[in-house]
Amino acid sequence: MREGLVTATLVSVYDRVAARYDLQHGLLTAHSDQRGRRLVVAKAVREADTILDCGAGTGSSALLAARRAGARGRVTLFDLSRAMLHVARERAEAASGTAPMTFGVGDLLHLPFADGTFDVALSTYSLCPVSDPVRGALEMFRVVKPGGRIGIAHSAEPRGALRRWLADKVESLVWRFPSISLGCRSVAVLPALKQAGARLRFEAHIGIPLWPFAVFVLEKPAA
Repeated sequence: MREGLVTATLVSVYDRVAARYDLQHGLLTAHSDQRGRRLVVAKAVREADTILDCGAGTGSSALLAARRAGARGRVTLFDLSRAMLHVARERAEAASGTAPMTFGVGDLLHLPFADGTFDVALSTYSLCPVSDPVRGALEMFRVVKPGGRIGIAHSAEPRGALRRWLADKVESLVWRFPSISLGCRSVAVLPALKQAGARLRFEAHIGIPLWPFAVFVLEKPAA
């Protein structure tokens, strides 16, 4: 696994690309990114849930979650980049029929929420660029209530030696340009969440062969 980007670089990159992020990420993933978001929300979110979107970005997953949770739910969008959250806020203000949405700036590796605050914690592609994705996933586990759910989509290793070799060669070139790569690289957080006690409820692998995504939902054991 490549080293993640340091926090200051992450903020700089995502502030610069905020206006084009949705278009850029969609093109780079052949639009399988939105399929991953829909799967995570469909499997993790229920009506009236309180939801934390960790690394919410421009709000694509949060808006899906807010519609699914409905008026009795609540969604908190949390991200390092004020520019990304500005786009998300504009989209939220234009939406209707959604749960109330609030916004916070900060680092998903150090979530400023008490243990067991939310029914659901989501991360769609936000664990990929951070320096310690396992820590981020365990922070999500911490802030979810007993019986709550953790929904994650992230980049994964391609299957097969040739695909992995090709993906690594292309990634090595793109990685030189953080505003293009966005710091995205394959990560693995599912084993750590299972070790913490989370129970796997759904798992799928989607995306294009060289750059697949792992999508999964886990449940935190009831107290």
